Amino acid sequence: MALGVQRFMAGRYGQDTLSRHTVWLALIVCILSMFFWRLPLFIVYMLLLFWAFFRTFSRNIPKRRRELAVYQKFTGRISRFFRLQKNKRRDRKTHRYFKCRCGASLRVPKGKGEIVLHCPVCHATLHKKT
Repeated sequence: MALGVQRFMAGRYGQDTLSRHTVWLALIVCILSMFFWRLPLFIVYMLLLFWAFFRTFSRNIPKRRRELAVYQKFTGRISRFFRLQKNKRRDRKTHRYFKCRCGASLRVPKGKGEIVLHCPVCHATLHKKT
């Protein structure tokens, strides 16, 4: 049995985070369809499941990898934002965060007075008070 499944999946893309998240989203939509707009949400549920399984069994691996890269780029920005907010909250008593012109966040200890910051990304110099 397992050998047959292995043989069937040979050359196919398989599951990745985008497929798994799509299945979870489909499950949430399915649960919502029990309470609200039954038919439209059920159609969305079926389309999400179809897309997840289509990606899993696809033989066009480069295209699926490109889709995954776009998804990871999008979710990476979101997770970086929330991680920065969590760190700012954790360090609010001991550190200050400054934003450079290039968009990088710089963390410095509080209570050091006037300091000169050097951005590690764009090598800009900032004069700030902590």
